[in-house]
Amino acid sequence: MDVRSDNNGHNSDESESASEEMLNKSPNEIHKEKEQKAYEKKKQNEMSDSIEESIKYWQENDDISPSMSENKYTLQQVLGLGESFDVNMREMVMGGKHVGLLLLTGFAKDEILLEVLKRLTYLTPDQVSGHALKSYFDCYIPHIQVERVEKMSAVINKVLTGMSALFVEGDRSVIIMDTRSYPVRSPEEPSLERVVRGSRDGFTETLLTNVALVRRRIRDPGLKFEIMQVGRRSQTDVCVVYIDDIVDKVQVDSVREKIKRVNIDGIPAADKQLEEAIINKGWHPYPLVRYSERPDVTASHLIEGRVVIFVDTSPSVMILPTTFFDLCEHAEENRQTAFMGTYLRWVRFGGILISLFLLPLWLLMVIDPGIKPAGMEFIGPHENAKLPLILQFLLIEFGVDLLRMAAVHTPTPLASAMGLIAAILVGDIAVKTGYFVNEVVLYMAIAAIGMFATPSYELGLANRLVRLFLLVVVAIFKVPGFVVGTTFIIVALTLHRSYNSSYLWPFIPFNAKALGNFLFRMPLLENKKRPSINKTRDNTKMDDDPDGELRKSKKHK
Repeated sequence: MDVRSDNNGHNSDESESASEEMLNKSPNEIHKEKEQKAYEKKKQNEMSDSIEESIKYWQENDDISPSMSENKYTLQQVLGLGESFDVNMREMVMGGKHVGLLLLTGFAKDEILLEVLKRLTYLTPDQVSGHALKSYFDCYIPHIQVERVEKMSAVINKVLTGMSALFVEGDRSVIIMDTRSYPVRSPEEPSLERVVRGSRDGFTETLLTNVALVRRRIRDPGLKFEIMQVGRRSQTDVCVVYIDDIVDKVQVDSVREKIKRVNIDGIPAADKQLEEAIINKGWHPYPLVRYSERPDVTASHLIEGRVVIFVDTSPSVMILPTTFFDLCEHAEENRQTAFMGTYLRWVRFGGILISLFLLPLWLLMVIDPGIKPAGMEFIGPHENAKLPLILQFLLIEFGVDLLRMAAVHTPTPLASAMGLIAAILVGDIAVKTGYFVNEVVLYMAIAAIGMFATPSYELGLANRLVRLFLLVVVAIFKVPGFVVGTTFIIVALTLHRSYNSSYLWPFIPFNAKALGNFLFRMPLLENKKRPSINKTRDNTKMDDDPDGELRKSKKHK
């Protein structure tokens, strides 16, 4: 009882002191406190999904106000002006007009802004008569990429991409100047697509740099770059690239519409998230697009009639449609003679088949010795290990994956030492202690080499998953398991489609000439047609007539 009375007495004292404070405050102070509480409540209740919604929440419309103070208030609430240190608004008087230059300090290029401001500071009120913003735009801003914007959401979107906005007191439009200078690294050869002979430049994380690398290789006026933004919050630049008079326009329209329909907060992981949003939406392990970091490979596919998707902040591009055989090709084959290119292609195809079927076939022959071919009786372990064969394969598979992931996160000077420890010490000791069989380690190493020889990293990972599946069904069902498992994989790949194109083309549906072009690296002058899978408007790479009259007539039609 005593505790309750103390608490009640304490609460009554607090309420009395609070009421005394209210009595001591002036009506203006009380009104300001109420306004501050209402403002904080309004700010906490904002649940805007886009810039347009946020602007309308704070100023009821998307128009630019003629009042500089009202514009600053909106920018403070929506863009974080005054809260984020990199959002800056430089207010000045130029030509007798109050102006404000809005920019992100991390993106603004100082040299360009200094030249613009230097020119504007010399203006007098007489030189800026009538419409001040029109005078700035038409006569006094010495810059090439300049535009006028009349919506606040467009201004904020432009500023977030790195541009600068010039507000003028009394005007309902804003001047946007492209003064961007993005952080960028120099083009370097991609680590996953190295070649012995060929260019050493590769895509970077900056969209404009990647566009320039492709433009340098294709000087065709029909090469189109359509840009759009994806993500309500990230507003990531996505660029659809194609050659207008070659590509299938239906496919371009389909890609464009699918990108525009993407309705998510953002794609910070760039091209991979965009692929999942518009193409590979399920659980199928095989890739439906080809990723490339090489401008020459991208240019080659554009000339063949493919569609390429660039995503800002990503050093790789998406090429579609693609097939299983496309993912098995490498740029090195086209840098050698036709004969040597064919040899390299066969070696690579052989490595891919080995990575898929070597281990399941060996396990099948060990489990069922009756199917061994004549003269191959030596296949199989001569000593028994402490672990079952299937468990040995699974452990080594997971061990190789673990080693690969550890190599990615290990500093380069230590990666070689880690590989030696894992490959020599762990493998050798495991065999000597009787947990593993020598042949299992040997064949697993050969299969791993075949996986790393696969040009597409995504295809190599999918093949590894298929190999694990075949190992399990062979261990359980033996020969029927291998036959049914292989048939199931072929059927699944046949039903798998990349933008309405067969994934196993030209094997299924069968096209002898196209399959020959995949199996043999044909000489350049003998490869006169584009792949039919692309459904190109112009399928001829070169004409038989020397003057090109046939091509001109086709293009005219």
